[in-house]
Amino acid sequence: MTFPPAGPVDPAPVDPVVHQRERLARVALGELGEPGDPRLVSLVAELGAATVRDLLAAERDPGRGVLADVAARLETTNPARDLERAERLGIRFVIPGDDEWPAQVDQLMTTETLHDRGGPPLGLWVRGPMRLDELDASVAVVGSRSATTYGTTVAGEIGARVAREGYTVVSGAAFGIDQAAHRGALAAGGRTVAVLACGVDRAYPARHRALLDHLAATMAVVSELAPGRAPTRIRFLSRNRIIAALTRGTVVVEAAVRSGALNTAGWAARLHRPLMGVPGPVNTAQSEGVHQLVRKGAATLVTRGEEVLELVGASGHHLDEPRRGRTHARDSLSGRHQQVLEAVPLGSPAHSDSIARTAGIGLLDTRSILRRLERAGFVEHGTGGWRIRDADAPDSAAKTSEVPTMNT
Repeated sequence: MTFPPAGPVDPAPVDPVVHQRERLARVALGELGEPGDPRLVSLVAELGAATVRDLLAAERDPGRGVLADVAARLETTNPARDLERAERLGIRFVIPGDDEWPAQVDQLMTTETLHDRGGPPLGLWVRGPMRLDELDASVAVVGSRSATTYGTTVAGEIGARVAREGYTVVSGAAFGIDQAAHRGALAAGGRTVAVLACGVDRAYPARHRALLDHLAATMAVVSELAPGRAPTRIRFLSRNRIIAALTRGTVVVEAAVRSGALNTAGWAARLHRPLMGVPGPVNTAQSEGVHQLVRKGAATLVTRGEEVLELVGASGHHLDEPRRGRTHARDSLSGRHQQVLEAVPLGSPAHSDSIARTAGIGLLDTRSILRRLERAGFVEHGTGGWRIRDADAPDSAAKTSEVPTMNT
């Protein structure tokens, strides 16, 4: 399904009382079900969170199949208390209309649902000093939890490269590729943010508590779920749309055919953001999903950070120079000079008339070219004729000022 246009609440309100009422309503509605429920999202977009909450509390069904039996659950919520507890933990709840609201996630309102999830979040819980509006220059790097050494190496290198360029690396703090991307960015002195499928006060996985605590102290840990909420499979699927929506583009490094990273890739494609895939060995299951994305044309193949930057940067920025093999001094020779050089023997010397016949060039021209090649250090003349000076000499000892060019 698609969603109706945003209602009058989404633009930044000027009345702080009304805005706070909207914030409390969004906290309360977030307790009713799973994040990304398209029915609730569409109602909030059309009517505003405060109105939807009031209708549900009065046991009146606002429509779209949202049942009125949630009134009892609403009575047990205390959003003001929840916000106070969160504040004591250094956690804030950011909603549309706040100065730091990341406007790019509003594009989720225009996308089709995926696995019955969709729409922008009611709000985002944030633990850490980094503002969410700074994520307009960010890149998602996601992939397999059971990553190979190859995958974690590439993910770390990409994370480091884009971080050095000033982009924030966004991932999910999971084992494997996520962890490598976060650590690559940190090793480069850059910024990285974790988006969780549980409350930002929880460490999931538990072994990444030190990483998450560091991000919370220096950067940010983000979740659509209120503090204390535990991770579930459906919450990971919901979380993936937030990762894709926060960032300018998504890089998938290793993903099996049934990988959660492919779900994130699906959201990036729905949002028409650059989707990139890193190729892996053709005989490893961890890369099958990525190869399918590339084969179908859904993802652009990338192998390093420079190629990622070229796709997510502004037009004309970060243009990546094609890689070339090692250049050799003889590469600058004109065609005729290379033709003669190829005819000069490496072992036993040959006379210039023999070289001319082999090269298919006149004798006088051949002699002139041989003298120039000698001055450049490519050939030498001795008893018995001409020979290659040394197999390695043209690249290491040739005088570049003497090398005949194509225009010579």
